[in-house]
Amino acid sequence: MNNAAAPTVVPVASKAPESSRVLKSLGRRTFNWFAGLGILFSLWWFGAYLIRANPATRHFADFGPIPTFQAFPELWSDGTIQNAITASGYRLGLGLLIAIAIGVPIGILLGRSRTFRELSNSPFQLLRMISPLSWEPIAVIVFVTWNQAIVFLIAVAAVWPVAFSTAAGLAKVDPAWFKVSRNLGAKPWHTLKQIIFPAIAFDILTGIRLALGVAWIVLVPAEFLGVTSGLGYSIEDARETLSYNHLTAMVLVIGIIGYMLDSACALAIKRYSWHRASN
Repeated sequence: MNNAAAPTVVPVASKAPESSRVLKSLGRRTFNWFAGLGILFSLWWFGAYLIRANPATRHFADFGPIPTFQAFPELWSDGTIQNAITASGYRLGLGLLIAIAIGVPIGILLGRSRTFRELSNSPFQLLRMISPLSWEPIAVIVFVTWNQAIVFLIAVAAVWPVAFSTAAGLAKVDPAWFKVSRNLGAKPWHTLKQIIFPAIAFDILTGIRLALGVAWIVLVPAEFLGVTSGLGYSIEDARETLSYNHLTAMVLVIGIIGYMLDSACALAIKRYSWHRASN
């Protein structure tokens, strides 16, 4: 009698390939992205149709999507879009750099020093709740040029998200890490470089993303007065000349650039931090 056991067949669970799931997820996100834009532009077109159909508002028909898209080649060929982006980008970038250079050290002090946190809490909260545009009359008096005043307004608006996000991130760091670093003889710069910055990178980048959104909102109204360049000035100029299609085209440019900047910040958060961030 043959006692040899028959070979056992282990059933293999059928799974969808990983690549197939990734493609499906990508396809679903892409479809939803375009569907959302389609709904938005459909509502815009419908609103423009109602404006055009009403004799009392027919002269505002250029606010519609078709006249707006027709205005883009003209605005691009005469350099209006490029010049506006360059001027506003310079002010935004410089204001954000100042806010980051001030906000990150303040946030670290808030997170590491209980005395500094208790002393600064009430004045910082008071200053944070003041609308950045409220500083505009003072900024115009203090600074020599409107460019400097606008950069100041952007920095004032953007510094608080950076500072408080940095402080919140540092508060979550295990205090034992700092004790270990001191026991190993780490100097303050080493602690900052090897422990603090890697641990709070996610929070700093999140604060910068929030600051960018606030600064982008402040930038446009700050450019309505006193300057002859920038996105805000382009909108004001189009309004004064009754070029409604140019106005809506520049508004659309502002939305597109703001979306791209926010998306770039979201990608940086995912790429350069220890956490996984969602949009």
